[in-house]
Amino acid sequence: MNLIYPIIGIVGTGAMGKGIAQIAAQAGSKVLLLDTQPNTAHAAKTSIMDQWQKLLAKDRVNAEQVRLWSSQLVVADQLSNLKPANLIIEAIVEKLEIKQAFFAELEKLTSTQTVFASNTSSLSITSIAARLNHPERFAGFHFFNPVPLMKVVEVVAGLKTQAKICADLMAYAKQLGHTAVMAQDTPGFIVNHAGRGFGTEALRIISESVSNFATVDRILKDQVGFKLGPFELMDLTALDVSHPVMESIYQQYYQEPRYRPSYITAQRLAGGVIGKKVGAGFYAYSNCVAQTEPEPSTPQVDVIPPVWVSSRAARRAQLYELLKKLGVTIETAAMPSPQALCLVAPLGFDITTIAVVEGLDPARTVGIDLLFDDQSTRRRVLATNPSTRLDMQQAAHALFAKDGKPVSVIKDSGGFVTQRVVAAIINIASDMCQQGICSPHDLDIAVMLGLGYPMGPLALGDLLGPANILEILFNLQTVYGDPRYRPSPWLKRRGVLALSLLHVES
Repeated sequence: MNLIYPIIGIVGTGAMGKGIAQIAAQAGSKVLLLDTQPNTAHAAKTSIMDQWQKLLAKDRVNAEQVRLWSSQLVVADQLSNLKPANLIIEAIVEKLEIKQAFFAELEKLTSTQTVFASNTSSLSITSIAARLNHPERFAGFHFFNPVPLMKVVEVVAGLKTQAKICADLMAYAKQLGHTAVMAQDTPGFIVNHAGRGFGTEALRIISESVSNFATVDRILKDQVGFKLGPFELMDLTALDVSHPVMESIYQQYYQEPRYRPSYITAQRLAGGVIGKKVGAGFYAYSNCVAQTEPEPSTPQVDVIPPVWVSSRAARRAQLYELLKKLGVTIETAAMPSPQALCLVAPLGFDITTIAVVEGLDPARTVGIDLLFDDQSTRRRVLATNPSTRLDMQQAAHALFAKDGKPVSVIKDSGGFVTQRVVAAIINIASDMCQQGICSPHDLDIAVMLGLGYPMGPLALGDLLGPANILEILFNLQTVYGDPRYRPSPWLKRRGVLALSLLHVES
């Protein structure tokens, strides 16, 4: 294989630099390792070779491969030793002035044919290149940790980057065994930008006392299919990493409400309660295992009252089928009897609003989230309003747990938990397409590979229907009056088209 960059330089040999060096050597590139900290580059080389020895012990590679790869790693003692490199990737501290000074110095020592790239996750590529005489040969080449396992890399064009430089980096990423996605030079690029809705909306839910950390995590894992809940994820990445990213993207977008950070993470960061690596975050940890309270047990209810279902309920026909399967008496009159448990299933609205608008007794009204098909989820979520009687709450909980599926009961919230978080994710992704940050295809691929989502945000929007997501956002705006929920024009047009096609077909 003819490598696009047969010799590369890696400057900064921490976790990211080591990971990039490992996969580059495995692909056949000669890798020059440089770090300003004494002995750090040597330690990085030893660490990489130790990784290969572990793979050899597991029979995943052979001895000849390890010998060849090891011969490709060379420690550079000073900056001038990087002159032979065709590509130099920087993975040093995330400070703009330091990166600018580094590349300005590097440019004096290297050929005008040498390509420069930064592994920055949050700084502007255009800004880093601003002090270069040849910014056209500079681009972002953003990998994710751990590099050998996270098979995606963002290629980011600055304002003056040559198209050929990006095309070559895209092709080289493929030679490294990674999937490359093309991004414009905007805050957060693709993955860190698209991930804003997951954590920030979950934090807002907590700030409203809708539920607790563990319940929100369980809901999003079981209803949507996320591998980790938002609070598990923030504990894993640690708030000293994730909170500054939240603030950086928010400030770079001039206080765009969709990216608004939370005082909750700011307070925890200040207090040192930052996550798993210190043994205390949103969860307490013992031997690196999160300590969680068991789920509340299902209430014991002697008699479940008859159930009346709102005519405006989402997936109303499916809800009727579920109730029949659960063996409850169903009322079908226009209004419920005085004994009935009243079920509502809104999109975006809170239970209180629906009870008042429909003239229902709030004391007997409980909501159920039916954004997803009940058969496709591993958990049901109910919501009470401030007036819901305890006996009605317990009856609803016992009823929907009869077939063994877990049930979470939360306090009143526009959009429950899943609707709010999913709609935020899809809306932000839609607006990224509106801004032309990347292609819809690259966005979905990058999010699945970089964040481990069960599907891309746009594919998720197609699954649930753009009209439904649009309805959730419009109703959340009504409930909260917050511009963070305003729909992207890109999503709005698709939602309106979906509705018009539905009317034509009907």
